[in-house]
Amino acid sequence: MRCPVAAVVVAYESGRELPACLESLEGRVSSAVVVNNSPVASAPAGLRSRHSWAEWIDNPSNPGFAAAVNQGVAATSEPYVLLLNPDCELLTDLDPLVAACGPAGVAGAGGLLIGPDSTPQVGFTVRSLPTPWALAFEVLGLNRLWRRNPVNRRYRLLDLDPRRELEVEQPAGAFLLLRREALEAVGGMDERFRPVWFEDVDLCRRLLDAGFTLRFVPDAIASHVGGHAVRRLPVEARLEAWYGGLLRYAEKHFPRRVFGRLRFSVLVGLVLRKLYWTAAGRSSATAGAYGAVLSRLRRGFPSRTGAC
Repeated sequence: MRCPVAAVVVAYESGRELPACLESLEGRVSSAVVVNNSPVASAPAGLRSRHSWAEWIDNPSNPGFAAAVNQGVAATSEPYVLLLNPDCELLTDLDPLVAACGPAGVAGAGGLLIGPDSTPQVGFTVRSLPTPWALAFEVLGLNRLWRRNPVNRRYRLLDLDPRRELEVEQPAGAFLLLRREALEAVGGMDERFRPVWFEDVDLCRRLLDAGFTLRFVPDAIASHVGGHAVRRLPVEARLEAWYGGLLRYAEKHFPRRVFGRLRFSVLVGLVLRKLYWTAAGRSSATAGAYGAVLSRLRRGFPSRTGAC
């Protein structure tokens, strides 16, 4: 069923994923914008003509996910905006998400993401906003060694009942419906998060700080592969983006002293990972990538002034 929703799909070398994504959107949204962040067009032959109802924006270089989302939002006018990753395929209509956003003060709602095996992606679909402890456990590798530790259980909501609708802090940006007026009230996505990671976390934090609420609605479902674009980045670029995004978020939202301690935890974690990959002898390139990111972080990025 078509809803007053504009879908924004940010693509980066997503030619294999886009056909199923766009086919699942057709007839369910009022409009769609594909913002292509690949320097070379990645749409398969005939895809654009087959989906002529969608608008395409081709960026000559990759400005990052956040900037592309803002481009897509600016190119549409519907009261609701759906952020949908190209490796997602809608399995239901969007009416449950639109209905959840009806009450005053609700900024947006995320649906249930299921993997290729049809299992709910608990731990990713919805999370709590990260605390300094949660991010410290993450960068030190503690969450990988002891996944169900109390800090990670609360952060990733590992005990979540995926069948229950509820108010949440951080629905995944991979499948998130937002009220345009709420998105505009906080100034859209922060384009300093680039090319990817933590921009959706930052957006949720700013929406909650502005007095809005967010919901999780399991009656809206999408299948999700996950990580298709970031896997196509070189290892060093991928690590730099993740650690840079994490520290960007921390510098914006945590006190200076807490930020400094978390930055130290990041450095320790990078040393441990570099030592592990070196000792394991499995990939000198990966060990070198961790070393390169460690070297750059020791020189001070990101700074409190905003350079990253």
